[in-house]
Amino acid sequence: MFDLFWNHGIVRRAVERGMIKVSAMNIRDYAQGRHSMTDDRPFGGGSGMIMKAEPLAKAIRSARLEMQGARTILLSPQGECFNQHKACTLADSKGLIFICGRYEGVDERIYCNYVDEEISIGDFILTGGELAAMVIIDAVVRLLPGVLGDPDSAVNESFNDNLLEHAHYTRPRTFEGIDVPPVLISGNHKEIDKWRAETTLIRTFLKRPDMLADRPLSDNEREILKNWRQELNVLIQG
Repeated sequence: MFDLFWNHGIVRRAVERGMIKVSAMNIRDYAQGRHSMTDDRPFGGGSGMIMKAEPLAKAIRSARLEMQGARTILLSPQGECFNQHKACTLADSKGLIFICGRYEGVDERIYCNYVDEEISIGDFILTGGELAAMVIIDAVVRLLPGVLGDPDSAVNESFNDNLLEHAHYTRPRTFEGIDVPPVLISGNHKEIDKWRAETTLIRTFLKRPDMLADRPLSDNEREILKNWRQELNVLIQG
């Protein structure tokens, strides 16, 4: 699964340019016994299997020897929900070690002794943490300096500054009866910036009003909202 991931898109570019080093470790390589078991039945009974402590601990210790100062993250539905702010925080790390949980979870002693933090990518259950790890890696890698072609791309994306990104248009100018807003082809960059600020606020208010709840508004944003209120009052009063 990870070999395909390393060799695609932004992550592949970062690897080829030497901006990041990546590898996947097979926990079974650190298991003992003829069958190299990495899971076992839970003490106390119950359904499902638990990832064993010994092979996980050995794998983590081996990873830490190769990556001094790295944060060890357990992918778990019980973890902090991943978002853009967390991606920015992880992008400043010296390195990241992801434990991809499976079955009913990992032995609690791994969490107590080897895990720096737990992260979830949402309130749903996956078969394993591999896909979650890929999601986080993709989000983090694109924030590293020089990975994206345009240095402003990561700065201007949705969720930065707790706002969704403004609307986008490209050729043709007319598609299925809908024209590109005239301001975008006017060449007036001051008006274009104003339009983008307005659509950013509109989209966030309509699609994710929760993002605005605890966010302080700038003077420009307050002015935009006041103008909306005036227009809405005209419509309401008929």
